[in-house]
Amino acid sequence: MPSHNSIGTGAEAELPEYAGHYRLEERLGAGGMGVVHLARSAAGLPLAVKVVHAEFAEDPEFRGRFRQEVAAARRVSGAFTAPVVDADPEAELPWMATLFIPGPTLAEYVKRNGPLAPAQLRHLTAGLAEALRDIHRAGVVHRDLKPSNVLLAEDSPKVIDFGISRPKDSELRTETGKLIGTPPFMAPEQFRRPREVGPAADVFALGSLLVHAATGRGPFDSDSPYLVAYQVVHDEPDVSGVPDDLAPLVLGCLAKEPEERPTPDELMARLRHISARYDTQAFIPAQRAPVEPSTDPTDFTDSIDNSPEEASSSPTPQRRPRPRTLVTLAGVLALSGALTVPLLWGSDPGSGTGTRTAPAGSPATFHPWQRALGPGAAPVCSYGAGSLNCAVPGALAVSLDPRDGSVRWKRKASGAAGDVGGAAPVVSGGLVHALTPDGSRLVAMAADTGRTRWSMDVSRFQGQVRQAAGRVLLAAPDGTLSAVDSATGRREWHRRLPGASTTPPTLSYVGGDLAYAATPTPDGTNTLVSAVDPATGDVRWQQRSPGTATPLGVSGGAVWCTQRGPSGETVALVGHRLTDGAVARRVRLSLPLPSATAALHGGTVYLLAAGGALVAQDLASGKQVWRSETSVSRGSAPAVDAASDRVYVSAPDGRLLAVDRRTGRPVGQSGPRPAGRSDRVVADIPAPVVSGGRVYGSAPDGTVSGAATADGP
Repeated sequence: MPSHNSIGTGAEAELPEYAGHYRLEERLGAGGMGVVHLARSAAGLPLAVKVVHAEFAEDPEFRGRFRQEVAAARRVSGAFTAPVVDADPEAELPWMATLFIPGPTLAEYVKRNGPLAPAQLRHLTAGLAEALRDIHRAGVVHRDLKPSNVLLAEDSPKVIDFGISRPKDSELRTETGKLIGTPPFMAPEQFRRPREVGPAADVFALGSLLVHAATGRGPFDSDSPYLVAYQVVHDEPDVSGVPDDLAPLVLGCLAKEPEERPTPDELMARLRHISARYDTQAFIPAQRAPVEPSTDPTDFTDSIDNSPEEASSSPTPQRRPRPRTLVTLAGVLALSGALTVPLLWGSDPGSGTGTRTAPAGSPATFHPWQRALGPGAAPVCSYGAGSLNCAVPGALAVSLDPRDGSVRWKRKASGAAGDVGGAAPVVSGGLVHALTPDGSRLVAMAADTGRTRWSMDVSRFQGQVRQAAGRVLLAAPDGTLSAVDSATGRREWHRRLPGASTTPPTLSYVGGDLAYAATPTPDGTNTLVSAVDPATGDVRWQQRSPGTATPLGVSGGAVWCTQRGPSGETVALVGHRLTDGAVARRVRLSLPLPSATAALHGGTVYLLAAGGALVAQDLASGKQVWRSETSVSRGSAPAVDAASDRVYVSAPDGRLLAVDRRTGRPVGQSGPRPAGRSDRVVADIPAPVVSGGRVYGSAPDGTVSGAATADGP
């Protein structure tokens, strides 16, 4: 194996054979800071692996920047970026692996073929507006959007290279006197106020990029980067050659003041009204073979593509119509019986229509429906007592008829209209239990009318409220547990956990006869898991579980917990015997999964990682059953429907995705229903609700939808 120390910037330098677990097959390209290689995962998935040059690996400041790049790329991994599969910023040679996306960069395509045709330009504009919306919603500003950082993939353009991007809440600051970016595509504020760069700077860069795509040049052209900087700050942009219908939109993006530029959502709205000829047909760029990189005189920062370098010759790009009314993973999703239709729940998310008219031949008892409950946040719902019960901004609870989405009753909440609690209403003891938006009070309401039956102050429990076995369990930060009767609110027992520490416990009820309190040890290396009898408060057993443990479910005579390491990646699944809590089995994952959500069904755990990897792990054999790449940057916890053999996941933009539970193959997805504001970050994504052969999903635009699963009624 070649020596790592021999890695340099020259093309002839020796290269590493592996990055982590991945064997590097061939060199795809290089930049000033590292080399990108083609590699494959254990399952054969093609990857682009970026490996940092040895000279920069010794620089602590650069390592900090690379860590930030990895964090930003993971944060925004989705349909419009190259999802991060794995990374190790602390390795001798730091590296990051993303999905390999075939296709040229926009810079290469324009250089080889000339400016884009009007239809291609509109498709690019729409795709990049959607990409920026998702990136900004994740709380990240790219800060270096330019033609060499846009891949022209088959389905949509992909934004890559987050090397100088920054989360909007980052504590890192640009060093005084140091400009970072590419002058022809930098916004005026990046020259004037680099510490105050926000999402609007990416919109300005988009305007410059579109001029380049339409004309082959930029709106501010000069051989001198200093003159370009002056023109960006002071001169009017040159948009001659941009199609007349797009020129006003591009000029809006290039406004000197950030507040005068449109948001990505506004760009998308304007695109829909530009002309009746507007079409978003995807074009399939010619794929390339790897060769040595060429020097781009406009590129003043490190830019390493995750795709092969430009070939010396290539065929004319092919075009293929692609409908835009529905983006499908595998064409269609079976909704009911023998009828197979796309998973579309209404064409007007804001209409508030409760029922839909299905095509002839569909079951008369159930039709897909969509209900608008109000803007501000995705409703958080659960199923119980024959109703779908949701928490929404401004309402303590809304009870919906699961057959058609009609509102049975609604209880308003005191406080700000935009507030929404983090927990869904839960049916326990025949009543609907809901927390007030600030989490200070628990209200129990009649399931048929919504009238208050009892309420209590739960502010001291800081949200640690769980329902189990007809009781409400409460955990105080000092380790004291209490229980009240769900139907009456009468206090039943009160006791302190043995071995309680200064770290507050987290309550879980995951099925079976016991509830669980998980208390991290002060050093963070283990978690004390306590099994509690909800009826008496007796602690049946206490055992230490490795790492940060979260009880997940009961299977095979054990309660299973996810095990997270110090960096927050899920590394294993640990089963504790129900009888005494001893560790019965530990199943190590083949690859750590960052920021993973999980669901246990039968003997299989389904995990969705940041970046979109969805994994099925069999507990009996300890083997990974399948791994599927969903391209969802941050998803909800999975929900499983055994009758239809489907696993459902919600995306931050409101899409509901389905994959085959046995194979992991994509089945279908609904259309996006994002929040009204492009700068709103969706913090928690509610999981879909599956019950009675139906699946219910909620979206950031405030809508709830219902559809029959494949084997539903």
